[in-house]
Amino acid sequence: MHSKSTSKLLDAAAVILAQDPSATLGEISERAGVGRATLHRHFATRRDLIRALTLDALQRIEVATAEIGTVSEDPQGALRRLTEAIVPLGDRFRFLSSGPLDHDDAEVRVIYDRQTSALTALAEAMKAEALIAPDIPTAWATATIDALIYAAWQAVEDGEIARRDAPAHVFRTLTRGLG
Repeated sequence: MHSKSTSKLLDAAAVILAQDPSATLGEISERAGVGRATLHRHFATRRDLIRALTLDALQRIEVATAEIGTVSEDPQGALRRLTEAIVPLGDRFRFLSSGPLDHDDAEVRVIYDRQTSALTALAEAMKAEALIAPDIPTAWATATIDALIYAAWQAVEDGEIARRDAPAHVFRTLTRGLG
């Protein structure tokens, strides 16, 4: 876990980079209200900061989804719990959409692959229960879940939907469509 000052810097940097993915360390330190030297004590390079943000975001997903339960026994319930756990974390993750994950980083790859496998298992379980049509490719189902979660984060950020309502909108759209 991070120190309190590191966590505060990560929180500020995540918001700043979500708004401006090209922000420099100097811009981040200024907008975060800390000196550049302070930021550099925690993160020597922009790449170090991005890596720390990426790992922090992925680890928060791990913590939030740890209690989802057995997907195969109740895939619809697991999907509801997944959306309820992940959608509220949007402030932290929007910056990830602005750039690809560093798949060459072994630690990032392991966590990302584990989460991708879990989402794939959920989609497969939903297909087995006819909650997703069997002719829908699993990759399309997982991409749709990801996209709707991102859309919820963006809509909350833009003030278009209430944060408390976002998980239910994602769940409903995934299980019943927009009709």
